[in-house]
Amino acid sequence: MSRPSSHIPTRSATGTGGRPFSGGGRGGELCRHDAWMRTCFDRSEHLLDVPALRRLWGRLRELPRETPDAMVHGDLIPGNVLVRAGRLAGVLDVGGLRPADPALELVAAWHLLDERPRSVLRERLICTELDWQRGKAWAFEQSMGAVWYYLDSFPAMSRMGRRTLARILADGA
Repeated sequence: MSRPSSHIPTRSATGTGGRPFSGGGRGGELCRHDAWMRTCFDRSEHLLDVPALRRLWGRLRELPRETPDAMVHGDLIPGNVLVRAGRLAGVLDVGGLRPADPALELVAAWHLLDERPRSVLRERLICTELDWQRGKAWAFEQSMGAVWYYLDSFPAMSRMGRRTLARILADGA
């Protein structure tokens, strides 16, 4: 069975109304986050293997963008996803819904799922390998910030960042 070349499925009927990505926050070009990532690397020297993570960012930041903007949540982390009986029951914190890179929604695969369920999700999605890798890159960018920023103020969020980074590294990134 072949996959369409550039479609990340959504059940939302909410279109962008012709609005493009605003340029603020996540969702545009990965390479535009270099200054933020430098801050993250500098603040993580005592916490993570920063040289290896810098090399990884060097590859991820170059992933091109091919898909048009779509309306995205932009923050599908464990605290914003409600699960009941092993199934998605709801999504919280939708105030930031905006046009952006649809691959941004794929961060959920890295933040929420271990290797086996993530691979099942990947098999069932209609998205390109490039979109999948961009989703991984957005999860990386978000996790790098979470590890150091929330270390003392919200340790569970810092641990989520570490767990996601470990999943990304284990994936052969």
